[in-house]
Amino acid sequence: MATNEKDTTTAADVSSPAYSGEYTRDAPPRPEGWKYKAIKIGRLETWYASPAVQLVLVALVCFLCPGMFNALGGMGGTGLSDAKASDDANTALYATFSIVGFFAGTITNRLGIKFALSFGGLGYCIYTASFLCYKHTSNKGFSIFAGTLLGVCAGILWSAQGAIMMSYPPEKLKGRYISWFWMIFNLGGVIGSLIPLGQNIHSVSDSAVSDGTYVGFIVLTFIGALLAFSLVDGSTVIRDDGSRVILMKNPTWWTEISGLYEVFLTDPYILLLFPMFFASNWFYTYQFNDVNLAYFNTRTRALNNTLYWSAQIFGALIFGYSLDITSIRRTVRAKAVWVTLFVLTMAVWGGGYAFQKRYTRSTFPEKDSATNIKEDWKAHGYVGHMFLYIFYGFYDAAWQTSVYWLMGALTNNGRKLANFAGFYKGIQSAGAAIMWRLDGLDDPPAYMALFGSCWGLLAGSLVLALPVILMKVRDHVPLEDDLQFTDETAADVAPGTEADTKERV
Repeated sequence: MATNEKDTTTAADVSSPAYSGEYTRDAPPRPEGWKYKAIKIGRLETWYASPAVQLVLVALVCFLCPGMFNALGGMGGTGLSDAKASDDANTALYATFSIVGFFAGTITNRLGIKFALSFGGLGYCIYTASFLCYKHTSNKGFSIFAGTLLGVCAGILWSAQGAIMMSYPPEKLKGRYISWFWMIFNLGGVIGSLIPLGQNIHSVSDSAVSDGTYVGFIVLTFIGALLAFSLVDGSTVIRDDGSRVILMKNPTWWTEISGLYEVFLTDPYILLLFPMFFASNWFYTYQFNDVNLAYFNTRTRALNNTLYWSAQIFGALIFGYSLDITSIRRTVRAKAVWVTLFVLTMAVWGGGYAFQKRYTRSTFPEKDSATNIKEDWKAHGYVGHMFLYIFYGFYDAAWQTSVYWLMGALTNNGRKLANFAGFYKGIQSAGAAIMWRLDGLDDPPAYMALFGSCWGLLAGSLVLALPVILMKVRDHVPLEDDLQFTDETAADVAPGTEADTKERV
């Protein structure tokens, strides 16, 4: 187990360019091997085992797996006209996710990135297949089992994804790496939502999506699970300046289980971020089921879904690049993003309050879903409702991008960030499980009550997170601090050392 007494000064200076984010022009030579051969894309030169290429690959995996899941879930009811089966399956999913996700960093650190992502991808394929089955057989047991399995798979997948996204880039590029991932990932939601939009464009009734929609998603999610095997091990990734990712050289189940405990000893302030984690998926149930499914017909739901995920791309782009403005100190950027999120929370959800006053559960009873006449995109006043849904998507991307950036600003240690990502997704899923269950009750709370819970949680969690932003975010995290949570030394990860010319296997 790592201790503070180990040597961290045997190589390059601990304020290495990799960790300050300043690249050097004369980077040390890369090791030999196919992973490090130059790949030229126009004027840009990279290599397969570079942070950028690996981030794009993991983003494509999430594009094909969680991206398709989001596209289908965004239709409301996971594509069905009645949300009951979806509520039950998602309650099982997120309840399992909340437990597995909390420990997923330990599992990911032990298994490795590619196996964690591939295993996670298979769960999305089986989950989608279960709803195609339910549409024809009403086999709720299969869909609940698939939701439970996906809770295990997704917990591990998102821990691996978070570790890559937050630990592979240098400090000054973390915001844009997060935005690149979020844009590619949500492009999956956009393209996936175009499938039901195209197939249901003439459907003005309130009905389930077609079989072809489900089959298309099953194929795409399976391809995503296979694509995960194209990733390289994190230990072989080399940044532009020759530095490497901080990991455990010799992880065992014991070191990773004990490492989970160590995080709470070394970083107890992470508990103040748990409410932000909890709130970050709480509102999905309300937006997908209690707004999109409840108020709009099938083709309008599909259009709203497309616009929602499209808005996520722009939200991630704006926030990711803004968080990397190097002319402004990182501590100042952290305070600025807190203020921005608070203002957006009041503005967007204030608009949502005005919309929610228009209808209740009795307006469109679920038991009469086949005869309900819901709003179509040709209806007078739809444009305003459409923009509200667009801003809901933009807000989601702003929140998620900011939380990931904040965690990445606290450390550069890949092992610790895998645990942070696991905490994030686990706590996030606990909130989602509760919300899906509330919405799925035989006598569910009023729409306005669920709306109020979303707005209150988001605003309150920002207040609780403020001390972390004010006291724990630093302009730069020294390498010696990051190495305290691993068995590596500066010679293993800093540029300009003998280790840089040796290929790791």
